[in-house]
Amino acid sequence: MNPLRAKQLVIDIPDRADGQPLDFTVEPGQVWGVLGPNGAGKTTLLHILAGLRAPRKGTVQLGEHSLSELKRRQISQQLGLVFQDRQDGFPATVLETALIGRHPWLSPWQMETGEDERIARHALEKLDVAHLSDRLVNTLSGGERQRVAIATVLTQAPDTWLLDEPTNHLDLHHQVAVLQLLTEQARSGRSVFMCLHDLNLAARWCDHLLLLFPNGDACWGPAERMLVPAALERLYNQELLTVEVDGAPLFVPVKR
Repeated sequence: MNPLRAKQLVIDIPDRADGQPLDFTVEPGQVWGVLGPNGAGKTTLLHILAGLRAPRKGTVQLGEHSLSELKRRQISQQLGLVFQDRQDGFPATVLETALIGRHPWLSPWQMETGEDERIARHALEKLDVAHLSDRLVNTLSGGERQRVAIATVLTQAPDTWLLDEPTNHLDLHHQVAVLQLLTEQARSGRSVFMCLHDLNLAARWCDHLLLLFPNGDACWGPAERMLVPAALERLYNQELLTVEVDGAPLFVPVKR
């Protein structure tokens, strides 16, 4: 499992100065959460780490190689990305969509094998959408489509998961199930790097945090060092109360 490194990385946000360069490493076994208000650059950063957008400055390194040195197929075998929004380009069933996750592992024009289908069906079961295997994806609810997207990356089996708001559209039960699944992936030696809007989910499930401020400032490190009320209040421009529940901090916005 290769670590994912941001080296002196500057996010390219239009009409914003360079801001603080990001210099962090996502190691195997870690669960990172990215927090920040709208427009701070969370989604842009995720796309840069996936090699889909260029940074203004700096590099992204996967193991010993820069992303620019690797072929797209090599990157796809190691990095899996769950988008915040997705478009259904053509009609496909849930099973056909999950099988897309096997494409990085197939030779050109190679058909999926029975083993590939077994992996995809197992992933659909893990995300509680196996009963929808024959349904067209564009007929599903938002939460069902989100779980299919996560099942597709589970089918892909990358070393590093990159996720943009993975709990979007999910009810409470499925939010917990997805976050438990991601924690299991980290325990197996993979790494997870996800953008979140819910501060309390980040506090509960992440062992490392990256805080992105609207002006380009940033700080990162172990979660216990980042979950400081003064920093979080500045991050969200919102006064917070802090209580502890089941051994983890819980942040409650103060009513103005």
